[in-house]
Amino acid sequence: MTPGTSQDMAALFQPEPIQWGLRGDPYLWADMAATLAGTALPATAAQLDELLQATFERLVGTRADSPTSCVFVDRYSHGGMSSGRVSLVFWQETGLPLLRTRYGES
Repeated sequence: MTPGTSQDMAALFQPEPIQWGLRGDPYLWADMAATLAGTALPATAAQLDELLQATFERLVGTRADSPTSCVFVDRYSHGGMSSGRVSLVFWQETGLPLLRTRYGES
């Protein structure tokens, strides 16, 4: 998978991470993959970062680099103590870096 090929952004989301931060994180992961499906891989890592940040902010309502540790997203609430909570720490330290690494390895 290389930039400029027929692979799209959704390919970066497979496989899913082994561990999540909070219960809303896997729902956001799937939502981002579905939202970006059919979108060509960007030509540069900087463009990838812009696309990921914009998509994250559109879906969650805040930037991934916000100083708070987590946010509540109602549509990801399906029961449980941290249901609907998205860990910004997970996305800053694990989720987004994993997607960047996969892009770099493509």
